[in-house]
Amino acid sequence: MSRPEDLLPPDLFYNDTESAKYTTSSRIRQIQASMTNRALDLLNLSEPSFILDLGCGSGLSGEILGSAGHTWVGMDISPMQRHDRQLQDKANGHTDTDGMDSDDVSEDDSSEDDGGANGDLLLADMGQGLPFRPGAFDAAISISAIQWLCNVEDTSASSHSADARLRRFFDSLYVALKRGGKAVCQFYPKNDAQRTMISQAAVRAGFGAGILEDDGGTKNVKVYLVLSVGGGDITGVVEGWEGVDVEDGRRVREAKMKGGRNAAKKGGKAWVLGKKEKMRAKGKVVKDDSKYTGRRRGPKF
Repeated sequence: MSRPEDLLPPDLFYNDTESAKYTTSSRIRQIQASMTNRALDLLNLSEPSFILDLGCGSGLSGEILGSAGHTWVGMDISPMQRHDRQLQDKANGHTDTDGMDSDDVSEDDSSEDDGGANGDLLLADMGQGLPFRPGAFDAAISISAIQWLCNVEDTSASSHSADARLRRFFDSLYVALKRGGKAVCQFYPKNDAQRTMISQAAVRAGFGAGILEDDGGTKNVKVYLVLSVGGGDITGVVEGWEGVDVEDGRRVREAKMKGGRNAAKKGGKAWVLGKKEKMRAKGKVVKDDSKYTGRRRGPKF
């Protein structure tokens, strides 16, 4: 079965039909609510906060954020918010939303039972960066969205590559969160390579990053990327993380800098030994090490 992100770009895939599924399917709403509540638990916020909902879709996560006492702003590349609002207005007997832009939806023009679409909404592409001022948000969540950043149509331009989109997203998210802020991104990686690419992009941006799996080893596995601004051990931010794969952005960068200063000189003995070890790890046959390994040879006559 094909993954949604392999079929169409998100702004085309999440059309009126897909939006109706999110609005009317009790199963989808239940799964979305469960993952959003899990993200809130991992954020472990002690007071009402200003939260950025990335890939907010039709506002199901926003409804939960609002009911928990938080103020939220949603961002999505697809106008699902508009479709969802129109469907609900029709169900409630309202027809005055024709031609309404997603940017026009705000808390002031929402009804009490509008399914949570009462936050400020921004129609924009996360892969082009987040257009928010530094330190604007206390926290951020993203449910089933960031894997879409790895799918690009134009692979000929480096600025459109998955690496470039992930870099712009995580760099700008790091800036948008206040010092000590946290983010939880639930996503469905296509494979281990994509999972690693996403987590490493977060680490390079400066986040302390930890990956947590719920229902690991099953077809219902849920992957959560938990991020902390300022680096540091993420296990100190979220308690109860026995056996969690943890990465620290600052330590990774410091290790790279240290490695750059102390890197073996190309052509030297340490460099040659390192190359031979890598070749052995790949199963290739190399000569045994000896006292002559890496030794400079004299001129040939």
